[in-house]
Amino acid sequence: MTTAAAGSPAPNPRTLTPTVETVLAFVNTRADGSGRRELFADGDSFAAWLSERQEYGGETVVTDADAAVARELRDALVTVLLAHSGDEDSQGEQLLHAERHLRRAGPLYPLATVVTADGAELASPQTGVPRVFGTVLAAVTTLAQSSDWGRIKACRNPPCHFGFLDRTRNGGGLYCSTGCGSQVSMRKHRRRQRNGGAAPSEA
Repeated sequence: MTTAAAGSPAPNPRTLTPTVETVLAFVNTRADGSGRRELFADGDSFAAWLSERQEYGGETVVTDADAAVARELRDALVTVLLAHSGDEDSQGEQLLHAERHLRRAGPLYPLATVVTADGAELASPQTGVPRVFGTVLAAVTTLAQSSDWGRIKACRNPPCHFGFLDRTRNGGGLYCSTGCGSQVSMRKHRRRQRNGGAAPSEA
């Protein structure tokens, strides 16, 4: 997860960098009501996902317990990304729980600083599954130190919650697609009709 060298131009906040891709690929492994399947259901499915992503060090032995840890880490990150979208259901105790989980995860997957003439990056010095989680946390840490972090969001349309990079000019995007935005608008319209025209709360 490389940081910019001194004097180099900052990346466009709407560019899908490898660091952003690492985070989004990890969080977008959840099942939803639209046909996406759970990619961390068990050790075999987690291993299949890893086999397609060489940045984690190649073939890795994975257990069902590893898949459960992956789901917990992922779901905590999704809650944080929903908070970036202003999702009310992800605030309060739910967000605090997610942040506590991520604080506990940090010491379990320590990071190392790798310095070169072009800059510096955070990387996981571990191997196997710990390297996977460390690499994800390195990407999160790199993004959190930049202006990009608040643009990494999860869609507010339940049950989608798909992670996305907010490419809007003002950083005010709430949904991963116009389709999800339309679904929310339609639900609000139907609630207004049922409530006799009263304004509904935000989805």
